[in-house]
Amino acid sequence: MLISRRSLPPLNALRAFEVSGRQLNFRAAAEELGVTQGAVAQQVRMLEAHLGISLFQRVPRGVVLTPQGAAYLSEVTRAFDTLSKATAQLHNRTDALTISVTPTFATKLLIPQLSMLKSMLPEVELRTVATVKVSDFDRDQVDIAVRQTHPPFSAAIETHLLFRQDLVLVASPHLLKGLPLPLTREQIKELPLLHDADNHWPKFFGTVGRLPGAIFNQTSLALDAALAGQGVAIACRAFVKADLVAKRLVNVSDANFGIESDFYLVRKRSPYPRDTVDAVWAWCIASFAE
Repeated sequence: MLISRRSLPPLNALRAFEVSGRQLNFRAAAEELGVTQGAVAQQVRMLEAHLGISLFQRVPRGVVLTPQGAAYLSEVTRAFDTLSKATAQLHNRTDALTISVTPTFATKLLIPQLSMLKSMLPEVELRTVATVKVSDFDRDQVDIAVRQTHPPFSAAIETHLLFRQDLVLVASPHLLKGLPLPLTREQIKELPLLHDADNHWPKFFGTVGRLPGAIFNQTSLALDAALAGQGVAIACRAFVKADLVAKRLVNVSDANFGIESDFYLVRKRSPYPRDTVDAVWAWCIASFAE
């Protein structure tokens, strides 16, 4: 028997119920939805009042579904799956994927590997967004991101550590003109210093205030300057590994250091099948994780 669409429950209430039924915890559901725990509970109560039945039983460590709630959850989940697939088809995004990465990750790691991705996953249309801004997965329509971050992480996202932020000091061999390595701090200070937005030089020298040298807004630009023999740059080892192996750059100091934030692969958790996202996620781990 069909019922009027006007008698259907509000979509927000159904979404709160679906996530709560999957998590069996209002707090975890609130984290996934990006709202307060009270808002989730209110939406569930509204849905129960609309339907005239109890969907959950409250227990000390969360909630459990009533028999009617479990049966309803199965159908609601199926309905959301149908909506998700229909939306993907409407926007022709079945095999399209957007990845948001930092500019240096894009130039030093991702772009050199794109031909490999194309050969392994020829059906995937990859859209790359290079930015240091934190991505809103829904608003920015981003499927996967690579970010410099650290735990703890929200329960709403899935993360995978790609590599630690192991910082090294690098320069072109042409700049050093045969100086024996490693250099002392005093020797390094006499060379042109290349700065980027991360500003690691004061920490390396244990000083406060500005140090002389060219300033760039991206690490990739500072590394390009280092390759051109214009000075010494500080960068994550993963970004200069290929240049070190090819001897285009050399590590000038044995006083390497790290910082709290490392590079993580990040995506929003989803109960729906995402074959393309899963395939690119696995490829990123295989290609970039250390």
